[in-house]
Amino acid sequence: MYVDGGMNVEITERKENPILNRIELSWQWRHTGEPTPTRAKIIEALAKMEPGATKDRIIIKSVDTRFGQPLTSGSAFVYGDQESLEKEPKYILERHAVGTDDVEQAPAAPAESEEPTAEEVEIAGGEE
Repeated sequence: MYVDGGMNVEITERKENPILNRIELSWQWRHTGEPTPTRAKIIEALAKMEPGATKDRIIIKSVDTRFGQPLTSGSAFVYGDQESLEKEPKYILERHAVGTDDVEQAPAAPAESEEPTAEEVEIAGGEE
């Protein structure tokens, strides 16, 4: 069990999968008086608990928080190397920001003018 700032994380099941070069973890996190842990906090805690794990090779597969209870559970994969990790679906890798160099960034929205147009002023003022 890993304790971080009053939050208790426990690995409930650990299964080695040598074919896919990963370790499959099931975990529970008691967060009494705290908000649901973020993906980054979960990855950080699992990296500290699993020997040889690094944050960039951990994929969170599921997170489930019970309504009205300070308990979150889920599953995660800890990959042995980057090549094995890249076999995950593209949307999972994007969610975890793995290989962000390959992800195209959306163009920024054009800045809106601060001053209203004449039509907007006319509509806003209106006649009563």
